[in-house]
Amino acid sequence: MKKYRVGVVGYGWVASAHIPAINDSGRAQVTAVCSARKLDPAEVNAAHGGGITVYNDVNKMLKDPDIDVISICSMPSLHAKQFIAAAKAGKHIIVEKPLAMSQKDVSAMEAAAKKYKVKTCVCFECRWSSQFLTTRAMIDQGLLGSIHYGEVDYYHGIGPWYGQFRWNVRKKDGGSSLLTAGCHAMDALLHCMGSEVTEVTSYDTKSKSSIFKPYEYTTSSVSILKFKNGAIGKCSAIVDCLQPYYFHTHLVGSEGSLLDNKFHSMKLGGLDKSKWSETSMKMLDSGDVSDHPYTTQFQAFFDALDKGKEMSLTSIKEAAYSHKVMFAADKSAASGGKPVKVS
Repeated sequence: MKKYRVGVVGYGWVASAHIPAINDSGRAQVTAVCSARKLDPAEVNAAHGGGITVYNDVNKMLKDPDIDVISICSMPSLHAKQFIAAAKAGKHIIVEKPLAMSQKDVSAMEAAAKKYKVKTCVCFECRWSSQFLTTRAMIDQGLLGSIHYGEVDYYHGIGPWYGQFRWNVRKKDGGSSLLTAGCHAMDALLHCMGSEVTEVTSYDTKSKSSIFKPYEYTTSSVSILKFKNGAIGKCSAIVDCLQPYYFHTHLVGSEGSLLDNKFHSMKLGGLDKSKWSETSMKMLDSGDVSDHPYTTQFQAFFDALDKGKEMSLTSIKEAAYSHKVMFAADKSAASGGKPVKVS
């Protein structure tokens, strides 16, 4: 069984989660790191068990014929250029969210992956969490019936105490409350609803707390979605809250409902509908990248590479669609809440 050699672009906070997750998968090994900062190769190798070549130039790293996969952990505004260059070099690609900061760039990335026939893994890793693997299984087994309403909301105060705050406050790399972090909630909502979006209406605002004053964009938004099958949904993206992290999930269907880790289903005879039943799934209750299910996701990606197939759940196809809906939502918010059609 092939062991894939991976080059990591960007040596910051997210890379600190990608590198051990890739190595722990048992299917791949990080053999190169590229950073705009001057790194001490000895320190990098000591931190990750050795065997790592350090680069300061992405293009030089992409010329290494021994590298099979590139993991892009750089600033979001750099993703599109680096992704397209990696695709041209024939490297399979892992890329952090958001994919890019514009619909034009996302479309170019999707086209490059197709043109150069490389496989992709986009870090909407929440789809691979215990919470959403279980939730999706309950949906697929019909325990909730036909879902006509869903809401998935992201509450995470990203202030000075948080790793990405220093660059996250800038419009260039943060983008919006949806793009910077709420994208996980929007992607999860689309994953659960199982229908295309036809229209989105969104409003945004910003906390008056001095803590969040450095942000160059609004840091709270709420989006209402209409789906092709007649269902409706809501997604709030709140990155200026002062509270514990909360990934709120509520799905309502013709046979039952799910609320976070609780559910009720008419398909299971004998349940007391005055009380919730509880599952044992591990919840998404932290924004710390070290708590995210990267290893599970990356194992699935390397397994798909073995078969020469696109990975399930989080290839660029699914991720590009989620971004399309988010860009439409941000367009609606920028217009003061005018509905935007999603073709």
